Amino acid sequence: MTLNDPLLGALLDGRYRVEQRIAVGGMATVYRGTDTRLDRVLALKVMHPGLAGDAGFTERFIREAKAVARLSHPNVVNVFDQGADGTAVFLAMEYVPGRTLRDVLTDRGALSIRAALDVLEPVLAALGAAHRAGLVHRDVKPENVLITDGGMVKVADFGLVRLLSTSGAGPADTGGATTPGMIMGTVSYLAPEQIMQSEPTDQRVDVYAAGIMLYELLTGQKPYTAESPMQVIYRHLNESVPAPSIAVPGIPPELDAIVAAATARDPQYRPWDAVELLAALQRVRRALTPDQLDAEPPASTRPTPRFATNEATSVITAPAPEPTSVFAFPPPQQPQLVTPSRPYNEPTPVRTPRPRRTGRSRRSLVWGSALGAVLLVVAVVSYFLSGAVYASVPSVLGQTQAQAVATLDGAGLQGRFVQAFSETVPAGQVISTDPGVGARARKSDGVKVTLSKGPERINVPDVGGKPLDQAKQQLTAARLTPGTTSQDFSPTVPQGSVISTSPAAGQPLPVNAPVSLVVSQGPAPVAVPNVVGQPVTQAQSALATAGFRAALGSDQAYSDTVPAGAVTAQDVTGTAVPGSTVTLTLSKGPQPVVVPNVTGMSESAATSALTAAGFKVKESGLSLLGLINVSSQSPSAGQSAPKGSTVTIKF
Repeated sequence: MTLNDPLLGALLDGRYRVEQRIAVGGMATVYRGTDTRLDRVLALKVMHPGLAGDAGFTERFIREAKAVARLSHPNVVNVFDQGADGTAVFLAMEYVPGRTLRDVLTDRGALSIRAALDVLEPVLAALGAAHRAGLVHRDVKPENVLITDGGMVKVADFGLVRLLSTSGAGPADTGGATTPGMIMGTVSYLAPEQIMQSEPTDQRVDVYAAGIMLYELLTGQKPYTAESPMQVIYRHLNESVPAPSIAVPGIPPELDAIVAAATARDPQYRPWDAVELLAALQRVRRALTPDQLDAEPPASTRPTPRFATNEATSVITAPAPEPTSVFAFPPPQQPQLVTPSRPYNEPTPVRTPRPRRTGRSRRSLVWGSALGAVLLVVAVVSYFLSGAVYASVPSVLGQTQAQAVATLDGAGLQGRFVQAFSETVPAGQVISTDPGVGARARKSDGVKVTLSKGPERINVPDVGGKPLDQAKQQLTAARLTPGTTSQDFSPTVPQGSVISTSPAAGQPLPVNAPVSLVVSQGPAPVAVPNVVGQPVTQAQSALATAGFRAALGSDQAYSDTVPAGAVTAQDVTGTAVPGSTVTLTLSKGPQPVVVPNVTGMSESAATSALTAAGFKVKESGLSLLGLINVSSQSPSAGQSAPKGSTVTIKF
């Protein structure tokens, strides 16, 4: 079938090349492809050709792209683009290499409690983000949960998504039916209200499906199995999901309670949305010991060759409403023994006369009747006292304190209000209750209701001028995270200390938000004045003006060009940090040279000898055209004179 797939190798919309079939679902086929424009691998979800002509299906398909585009969450598969190419209506989505949760369950069966929660918590986080954005998935199941090779959990396939009205009064559309009397979904995870279509569905259908999935993760099997989808639907409508601990002894009762609350047949007894269910799961996780979390399920929960395969989303005919509403949900009762009817051809037994009761038997009957009457009175009184003492906790999530007080009062309960910070629940609204929604609470004890104080914000502390290590410690103590570190010059902040932060000191940030630090390298280098040739006092003044300190070297040097007492050299040139010391070398003037003896030499020979020694020559008297030799010289021969000085010769 894969080789004959006409889409393989096709280029959709002139951009997306179809390369390999990944999966086939109830509405679409998913391929791996390549975005030739951006050269990246992605997944292409192409609607089945038979459905592409149905405007309702096409609209629902396009709605998925728009719905997921509203979400920005690491546990939701991103949708990049939506388009059509001929009869192929498609979505271009993030490609998630790995396996589905169904593959994991098929391979491993039941998971440990820690592994089950590690999978379900990010699923609930993704659904919670959708619920808070006004979206309902409506097809939550292991086939739509992807686990990457690196262990990242992502929720995919928002193909049945629907929008909640912004007013909060109800849905913006009418559920999932394609036509009246038809249900779209996966039967093993359908909530009763999805099946009966008796009222618009909301985010609690996702909570129900998540509860079914939790049962499956803990036990390795679905709670409802039957030979036909309609039998499964019947069990959804008429049976409560059994406790996971019945299938896997040793599962803590807290998880039994979570499954029972999430899969309550009446939606008003379920957690309000995935955020509330996630909070309840996290409370349970914190209460469990490591041994409980890591206990391996028994071998009986391992998969067998008959383990359930992928269950596709499908369209199902809804059952006709019965005279008695399935949403009446009477209180649980003890099982009653029913005497089977006798076959029509079974002979009626012959009654034999009973022996006359003796006095003792009469007394036994009287005492038995009295005892039965007492027990009946005790049972009735206990029943009514139970209603007088206990009440089910209603959902007050998202309500203000005044609204929560009224709701609890209507249930015969009182609230004990505390406050906590929340990044998702607006200030003044209820985050959670303890006991949770649907749990029984003593009316005398009341219900602990946590109100949101809004997002917690921490002002960035002022760490300017402090050493880097000390600044990081102060940020950590303030419950912020030291972020990236960069360097810059500062004329006032010592090297290695913090110049500034980003965001600046005093700015409010969420807990553990990163704060970038700019660390001083000290003052910026500046040009060092060239003071060679200047008198020493002038040189010292020029260096001080530029921000440097001047020091005189212990040695002096001869210089043919720099007069004695002036600067003949400096050890720092170019640029340097202000405040640096520049050492100056002073000139001793030209180096002394011994005057050669030129007496008795001709004019030209004397001049050549003196010039070669570095002196200038001055003549005195007449040499008579070079016929008379030098008679004397000044300075005299053998004396020392500065190089470049003048020697006078006489004739």
